[in-house]
Amino acid sequence: MVSVNVKDNNVDQALRVLKKKMQREGLFREMKLRRNYEKPSEKKAREKAEAVRRFRKMERKKREREGY
Repeated sequence: MVSVNVKDNNVDQALRVLKKKMQREGLFREMKLRRNYEKPSEKKAREKAEAVRRFRKMERKKREREGY
C-alpha cells in the first residue's frame, strides 16, 4: 500500500509525492492495462514484446558501458 504524509497542510506537495510513488510502483500502467479486457493471446504477445524491448535496452546500455 502506498501512503504519503501531509506536512504543514501542503496537499499539493503530497499529491506530487503520491503520483511519483504510484508511477514507480507501476500502478498507472496497470490501471491502463486493466481498463479493457485483454485476450490471453494478446497478453502473451505483449509480454513477449516487452521482454524483447527490455533485453535490447539492457544490451544497448551494456555496449555503451563497455565502449563498443
